Amino acid sequence: MSSNYRNFRTSVPWLILFLEAVFIVLFYFLFSEDGASRSSISYPAFKDVNHMVIFGFGFFLTFLKRYGFSSTGFNLLIIVLGVQCSALIEGLLVFLPPRENEDPLKRITKAAVSMTAVVISTGAVLGKTNPVQLILMTVVEIIVFDMSRWINKTFLQIPDNINMMHVHLFGAYFGLAVSSRFSEPSPRTEKNASTPKSDLFSMLGTLFLWVFWPSFNSVQAVNDKSKAIYNTYFALAASAVTAFMLSVLTTKDGKFRMTHIHSGVLAGGVTVGYAAHSIEYPWIAMILGLLASVVAVLGSYCLQRCLNPALKIHDTSGIHFTFGLPGVLGAVAHVVLLVIKNWTNLPRLGYLVMVHVGAFCLTISVALLIGFITGLILNLKPFKTVPVSKYFEDQFYWEVSF
Repeated sequence: MSSNYRNFRTSVPWLILFLEAVFIVLFYFLFSEDGASRSSISYPAFKDVNHMVIFGFGFFLTFLKRYGFSSTGFNLLIIVLGVQCSALIEGLLVFLPPRENEDPLKRITKAAVSMTAVVISTGAVLGKTNPVQLILMTVVEIIVFDMSRWINKTFLQIPDNINMMHVHLFGAYFGLAVSSRFSEPSPRTEKNASTPKSDLFSMLGTLFLWVFWPSFNSVQAVNDKSKAIYNTYFALAASAVTAFMLSVLTTKDGKFRMTHIHSGVLAGGVTVGYAAHSIEYPWIAMILGLLASVVAVLGSYCLQRCLNPALKIHDTSGIHFTFGLPGVLGAVAHVVLLVIKNWTNLPRLGYLVMVHVGAFCLTISVALLIGFITGLILNLKPFKTVPVSKYFEDQFYWEVSF
């Protein structure tokens, strides 16, 4: 291998050891006095979110034919490191106004939900980053995302259950900004393609995500958990039906395409997340699910052929049309529903629109800016261990037998 690329064995173990030592010390000072307390979040709800993040996204990203070990293994690595980091950031933010002591189960649940942003971002650079780069990206992104949520909550008074749903927007646009700093794979390479077996494993992850998404959207709800679950399920159902319909209509041979199913069936859950707890009638959630699937399936066609080549962005997993565009649709839909609901109270209406649009714009702006800077840092010589010719290869990191 060229001397321009370092052996990751000399850096990955020591970086992990250093971070874990720092986490243990900080946990000692911040959480040593935590006692047993009644939690506002049930253990089954936390378990659903944990399954979704680890199993769901772990298998969702296994569509590359030579990158299955890395997709699932690195996903677990960054999650267990990122959850610890996020819990510490939440603990440190307790010392800033407004002060809010949270029970341990709620703290770890919020950390797991926050890690969704990092996992989504990983999809944009899947196969092109080494473990050192992924770990550094995880630490930077989770710190910035938690700080972004704190700003939205403190200065814009955005409730936690809505604030946390920015996770899709932040993850998608942070990942795209990072990906813009990485070299595109050669058009002649076939390593970034899928096989029927890898697509099947990826579909398994999609099914995990689909099943547990109602828990994800309702875990932060205070009084309307059942309504959030109800609306999320019907939005997911409508988006799944629409994805199958559009897949047949948009392919040349009139057959289902797995890429459309992967993205379209989840889009409804992303879009309805902002307003799932407040939508009064299920038909509204179903319309949002239908529109989300249309945006995801048609967006995949337009972005891959028009926007991404123009911006020189290689989005490995298609996170822009799976999470980014449906997230934008959900944020806009939430503002529209607020306008309809508060139409008779014009002074309050103007304030609500201003703060929610502000939070939405702030989230995307911070994600793009910090993501771009992070991408530049990750491409510095000390962090590069993979040449472009070794993209999408498990053999560079794992013992693989054929």
